Amino acid sequence: MRRSVQSVLLASAIVAMSAACGDSGNPTVPTPTPSPGVTETFPGSINVNGAQTFSFTIATGGFVTATLTAVGPDTATLIGLSIGTINNSVCTVTGQGLFLDKAPQGASIIASVSAPGTLCLRVYDAGTLTGPTTFSVDVAHP
Repeated sequence: MRRSVQSVLLASAIVAMSAACGDSGNPTVPTPTPSPGVTETFPGSINVNGAQTFSFTIATGGFVTATLTAVGPDTATLIGLSIGTINNSVCTVTGQGLFLDKAPQGASIIASVSAPGTLCLRVYDAGTLTGPTTFSVDVAHP
């Protein structure tokens, strides 16, 4: 009797493992979907070696997307763009993918945020500017 119970358990384990081994094709990577919320526009200008920081409050966790929508006077100018947390008026960026040192017009950064709070957008010269540069960044957040 003990042998037949062991055989049944072994057979069940083999069937379960076989079912779990299905198609081993390419894994599916989740694509961020926009969280319902608001879009804020942050226009400004920076000089050589300069930066500008903007704060915004999110109501709940979700995805935050910052998109560099305009750069001037030369639309091919690359500028720095980052998303971080703000504390005592200091924008702190922690984590990979939350900054782009040479962002072209149209570039986006997407951050996943787990809770409500105050975040910051920092736009800066990453060593590419030769003169004053204007910009506009749209931030979509929950």
